[in-house]
This record gives sequence, structure tokens and C-alpha cells, in this order.
Amino acid sequence: MSNSLPTYLIGTKKGGFALRPDGDASTYRVEGPFKLGSPVHDFRADPRDGRTLLMTAGGSATHLGPTIMRSVDGGATWTETSGPPKFDPVANEGDEPWADGTTRGLAVKSNFWLQPGHASEPGAWYCGTVPQGLFRSEDHGDTWTGVNGFNHNPQVGEWTFKATEVPDGPFMHSILVDPRDADHLFLSMSVGGTFESTDKGATWTPRNENVFVAFGPESYPEFGQDPHQMIQHPADPDVYYQQNHCGFYVLDRRDRPENNRWERVGDNLPEEIGDIGFGVAPHPTQADTVWNFPMDGTDVWPRTSPGAKPACYRTDDAGRTWRRQDNGLPAEHAYWTVRRQCFSPCGDEREAGVVFGTTNGQVWRGLDGGERFVKLADHLPLIQSVRVAHLDG
Repeated sequence: MSNSLPTYLIGTKKGGFALRPDGDASTYRVEGPFKLGSPVHDFRADPRDGRTLLMTAGGSATHLGPTIMRSVDGGATWTETSGPPKFDPVANEGDEPWADGTTRGLAVKSNFWLQPGHASEPGAWYCGTVPQGLFRSEDHGDTWTGVNGFNHNPQVGEWTFKATEVPDGPFMHSILVDPRDADHLFLSMSVGGTFESTDKGATWTPRNENVFVAFGPESYPEFGQDPHQMIQHPADPDVYYQQNHCGFYVLDRRDRPENNRWERVGDNLPEEIGDIGFGVAPHPTQADTVWNFPMDGTDVWPRTSPGAKPACYRTDDAGRTWRRQDNGLPAEHAYWTVRRQCFSPCGDEREAGVVFGTTNGQVWRGLDGGERFVKLADHLPLIQSVRVAHLDG
């Protein structure tokens, strides 16, 4: 039986950590580090078995190389996956990468995003990489194969603009599996946009209608946008939210399944705060309620909280109005922000809130629906992901 109190899985620039409840939810103890010195972009538990943990590790910036670490005993022991994500070789001998417009011949620089598969598919996982590639495992993350409908798609080079100059690399992220249908997938990419598949990745359609681009020749292109994170709301899978490089958006299909037009609701945030950031966190039972964490989006993009005064913003009406929540957070001179995988929902309907990790190594938990914040950990390395897990034992 899984523990009713959550464990927080923390990926940092220098390894993975776990925050486990120390008797009750008021205090947490730090466990780890796991794979000290290795950048961890994502660290996830399998919600279907309560024991399997996957953690991305290494990358092109380290001598370790990109891999995935795996534990089947809740983190007590770790082994390296036997077949990590790897792009297929070029189609013809002597060809260079991108020769046929696909990902053939590319080298995985980082494994960036991990996503458990559908509840009906025990053992299935997805992984998004840098450069943008999509991979699937059928054996609890031990071996991985490319999803050819994306990786070998003749348009993939156009979708990504063969992106290479994005800070830290061009990411594939926000891999979403519809809880109602294992064949229904979404994914998002930095400098690529958001795409939808209804046949388990065999074909993909851009879904970027009305999403603004401030950095390209077209303001509203078919693809090429820069989503930072996208979610499918757990309270109603027909509602989607997106934090983009150029705004905060909602896509509502509740009464119109055919609707593909995003609405920019971040314009309703205070003008001096703006609607630039990285993460989105949903309420567990209220489809019109989400939190975001704005970032300073001025011309130099310092990647700090606006005015160095961090705060969450909560909407209870799908973005028409927003409420600032900062009780307990630093009131000034807090020069940090929250990255896309670092901002997660936690709790149930009674105690819904958020948990997030910061670029200065702190973990914060929002209590009472985000009305007050408490610090759970300090002095960790730069945090790159925070995931909520309910583990056996």
C-alpha cells in the first residue's frame, strides 16, 4: 500500500534527492544524493506500482554521458538502464545528420522529460530528449526505442527548425497521455510548438492556433512557438493550459471537442508582473483552477522573480482573474525563479496546493490552497525538477 503522505523527488544540477515525510507532513528529511555530480532533469515515480523510480542522469556537458537510472525498490538501490534513448543512424552511409530532414544521425545530448504511460499499459514510459526526440519503453524504463511517427517524420526538421542554439539545448517536454485513451498524446517542444496525436504517435498535427510568437517572422505561425510547459487538467481532460515564452494560454474543449484555438488569459495578470514563466500546476478537482509562477520577462530576461519578490498567482475562473499568493515567501531581494519541471500540484481537494523548487536550491510547499508557504529544504544545488510521489512503505 502506498504511503498517504507524499515524497518529493528532486532533480538538481548535481544529482537527485528525495524529501520524505519525517513522521508527519510538517517536517521532511533529505535523502540522497543519488548520482552526485550528474545533472538530473527529471526524476519520476511510477504511479502504477509505487516502487519503480526513473531518473535522467548525465548529459553532453559532463563526462558521464546521457543515461537513465532506474530503481525498483523505491530508491534503495539504482542501476543504469540497459538501453537508453538513442537516435537511429542515418538512412544512407555517408549522410550527415538531418540529411533526410529527420532525427536520423543525431546524438542524444540529454534525456529531459520522463512520462509514465497510460494506466492500462504497465511498464510503458515516454522520454523526451535534447535534441527533440520521442522515445518509448515497454519494460519499466530499462530499454527504449524511438517513436518513429515523430523521429522519422519528414517534417520534423521543419517543426524544430533543426534547433541547436536554444539555451541548454532544444527540449522536448510536456509529453501528455490522455487518461481516457492511451492512443491520445500531446507533446511540446522549445522552438517547435505543441503537437497532438490520436494514434499513439504514428502521426502528429500542430496545435498552436492563436499562440503568439514575438521572435519570428510570423506572429501566429502554424508551428515554431516556444511552449515552456503544457498540462492536461486532471479534473477535466478536455481542458489544457500552457505557459509559453510569449504568454499564458488555455484551450477549452469541454463543449467543443473540435476546438484547437488557444486563448491568451495571461493578459489578465497585472501588467507589471506579466505572463512569462515556466510552470503550470493544476488543482486536483477544479478544472478552472491553476497556479503559475511568473518570471521577470523584461528585455534582458534575468530569470528571476519580478522585482525579486517571488509569488504564485492562482486563478479559479480559467484565467479571467488572478490572485497573488506570497505569504511566507521572501518579501524582497529573492533573485531566483522556478523552472518548468519544478512546479507541481500536491495535496487533495481538502489540502490542494503546490510544491516547487528554486534555482537557488530551496523547496517550498504552498498550504491552504497556496495561501501560505513553508520552506521544506534549503541549500540544495540548482533545482531542475520537483515531482510528487506516493511510494510503497
